[in-house]
Amino acid sequence: MVNHFYIYAVDRDFGPFFLKFCSYFPYNAKLCLNGHEYAKRQLVKAGIAFTALDNGILACAAPQHLQAICNGLSAAKIDALLRKWLRLLPHPFTSADRRAGYRYDLSILQAEFSLTQVLDKPVHGRLFFEQVIRENLDLGRPDQVQLIFDRRIIRTTPGRFRTRVLTQGVTPSLHIDYKRTRIKQYHKEGRALRTETTINDAYDFGIGRRLANLPRLREIGFAANRRLLNLERLSHDCTLAEATFQAVDRPVSRAGQRASGLRFADPKVHQLWHALLLFRLLADGFRSADLRQHLADLRGGPANTINRGALAYQLRRLHLHGMIERLPHSHRYRVTDRGWRTALFFTRTYNRLLRPGLAAVLPGHAAQITPLRRAFDALDKRILQSPAQHNLAA
Repeated sequence: MVNHFYIYAVDRDFGPFFLKFCSYFPYNAKLCLNGHEYAKRQLVKAGIAFTALDNGILACAAPQHLQAICNGLSAAKIDALLRKWLRLLPHPFTSADRRAGYRYDLSILQAEFSLTQVLDKPVHGRLFFEQVIRENLDLGRPDQVQLIFDRRIIRTTPGRFRTRVLTQGVTPSLHIDYKRTRIKQYHKEGRALRTETTINDAYDFGIGRRLANLPRLREIGFAANRRLLNLERLSHDCTLAEATFQAVDRPVSRAGQRASGLRFADPKVHQLWHALLLFRLLADGFRSADLRQHLADLRGGPANTINRGALAYQLRRLHLHGMIERLPHSHRYRVTDRGWRTALFFTRTYNRLLRPGLAAVLPGHAAQITPLRRAFDALDKRILQSPAQHNLAA
């Protein structure tokens, strides 16, 4: 006996979907559709160019219109899809059955709500997501899960509260469970960070299963995605901050003007950073003469050794990099928030971390053995032992 039969179809508005009918009483049926395919069909009908990302959208010429399409996928439209195809396809209920009041009604067996964030630099996406996983292994704890789903968790709450990291194949994924609901996060197609909440039982949130409850489930699903992103943290945001560092370190061009980069280890640049830290305290800004005197003091020479051309060059470089701004109708300058924070970070990193740290790890440079030096010595010893342990020839 055939227990079930499937009908696969392509709808003009919804794209591919399938219907599954049970062949015995009470003739249960299942409708499965994909909201991303619905969005693609609507974009094609509207003549809006887009690039697909598997079952998602990588790029769109009118993103606001796309969001409006996604928001417009309602329970009424899904119900209309079912009624349309029940009129066209054979199914267990005859016309006499339908006149007697026997008809299909839709309830939500499973609903998935996803957020796809396309990365500007896909090459860094895998590294970024692995850092997300490493720093957020505690998200499955009850105290964190209740923040994500905005539901109180007590000792008798059913389900296992855990964070699972799946590394099947080469694409790692992060899974967080709440009762029969699950959030999955992964690096999609090497181009985007995908966060999706799958609700397998609407009763987990005290909501009925009828299709009319789709708007409430939508709010819960998308809110869970956002809360997860808000709770996630990175202790080392190196990948995302690299562009900012390179923008300071490399040459810049603005409005037809070009200036060299403020290189991190350049002594003259560090003199500029020290000047910015001092001038930040001046309520009415600073003049070029103030910068000349301060740079001369740092270099240990008279102010007249710095000519006007060199001074104008430094001011223009700081201005084009956004570190200072000129006060209107004056010859005075003010240190910007960007300039102050950059100067504070660069000077402290160089003076308190880089110079003493490098002296501590290099042989013969430190007066005493520090924990950092011992750690580097142990690492060096371990590397030298590794070839012998693996039976590798010198």
